[in-house]
Amino acid sequence: MPRRPRDIGVPSSPVEYFGAELRAKRELSNLSRPKLAEKLGYTPQRIGQIESGGSPPSEDFAKDCDVFFKTDGTFHRLWQWIQDFGRLAVLPPGFPDFISREREAEVIHVFETMVITGLFQTPEYAREVLKLGKTPDVVDQLVTARTERRKILDQEDPPHVFAIFDEGAIRRPIGNPEVMKEQIQHLIELAELPNITIQIVPTAKGAYAGLPGAFTILAFRDEPDAVFVDGHVGGQLVDPPAVVRKYGVRFDLIRASAMSAEDSLNLLRTILESL
Repeated sequence: MPRRPRDIGVPSSPVEYFGAELRAKRELSNLSRPKLAEKLGYTPQRIGQIESGGSPPSEDFAKDCDVFFKTDGTFHRLWQWIQDFGRLAVLPPGFPDFISREREAEVIHVFETMVITGLFQTPEYAREVLKLGKTPDVVDQLVTARTERRKILDQEDPPHVFAIFDEGAIRRPIGNPEVMKEQIQHLIELAELPNITIQIVPTAKGAYAGLPGAFTILAFRDEPDAVFVDGHVGGQLVDPPAVVRKYGVRFDLIRASAMSAEDSLNLLRTILESL
């Protein structure tokens, strides 16, 4: 009898799950590996590698499986899951959960002290920020994940983002002048959107409530708010109401030290002209 998915060991990754589903479909169709390979236009060895979870499928392979087995996009959705899983796997501890919750947030409050926040970064700026001590492949995956995050700003009903930056984060030279020009121009374009408010705490302010470090507050329509605090080797998402309220108060104190949105936008334009 054909071996059904429940008879196969529990897959430990999306690649193995894809392989288990492929094998189940093949055996339920009473096809040998060579016969399926012939019909799909691949080698039996390639089919075996994918079924065993030893090799990930290509997007074309997933689409070919959907057409042959008439699975209405199931294999392509599994392929997409593999891509998403791969991007998330390289993220620091705590960050995948943050990204997932960020997509659902109705309002986002961001305070950054050292660099422009990842949600607002251009790919080139992000690459410069992320590349230290990492292989090119890992950097590519991290940049892709960061670029994917930006899509929430382009959706039909985007969140309202209130972002406050220490002036040092805006002026810190990351990459070459062209990278910085593109990044500052991008910030200006974002600041002109109705759902995004950008303010800057000037260096001349001296000591203020934001000196202890950066954080992000996520506010939801039907769920408790949460705070994400990033660190050197990972981050933490916390949601006890009393803690979230304290961060909310801290954000208000920081905003009291910042320039107005209009003055902050003018400063961004001045910085762009100086680059």
